[in-house]
Amino acid sequence: MKATGIVRRVDDLGRIVIPKEIRRTLRIREGDPLEIYTEKDGGVIFRKYSPMGDLQEFAAQMCESIGSATGRIAAVADRDCIIALHGAPKRELIDKPNSPELERLMGQRKNYLYKAGDPLIFAASGEEKYHLGAASPILSQGDLMGYVLLLLGEGDTPLQESDQRLARTAAGFLGKQMES
Repeated sequence: MKATGIVRRVDDLGRIVIPKEIRRTLRIREGDPLEIYTEKDGGVIFRKYSPMGDLQEFAAQMCESIGSATGRIAAVADRDCIIALHGAPKRELIDKPNSPELERLMGQRKNYLYKAGDPLIFAASGEEKYHLGAASPILSQGDLMGYVLLLLGEGDTPLQESDQRLARTAAGFLGKQMES
């Protein structure tokens, strides 16, 4: 554990304020769930909670199935980063923060299909090797949990409507899994 040197008092309702600098660095937004852990020595750890984390292994299997069937790069992103991937080296995308463009798309909760000439939406911040070909939001009880992504590399041909429907189907399935 790394000390920040920041001290906060607990208010009369048991609340503490997480400093803006820490929230910005850890990408904690208003309304984000935090999981609380305790240590034997009395320490308390707050960790950003990702409901998609519970489905990470399942999402990886889905990406492998989609990638194998289509020959494309398949990924699943939660609201912060890519958590599952098939068809590209994992070190290039797994656990990398979502790009600002992908975050904007997530804010709109829209399905996406790249068409030649459209501006590129990169999957991860600082990684301009892969961009979205098709994307579909994973919704659970009306809340955005993440996106199913079909990615394109340089020189790849744009995807078809059928690829978009596949992403939409996978996203719908993952959303239903989170509800059960």
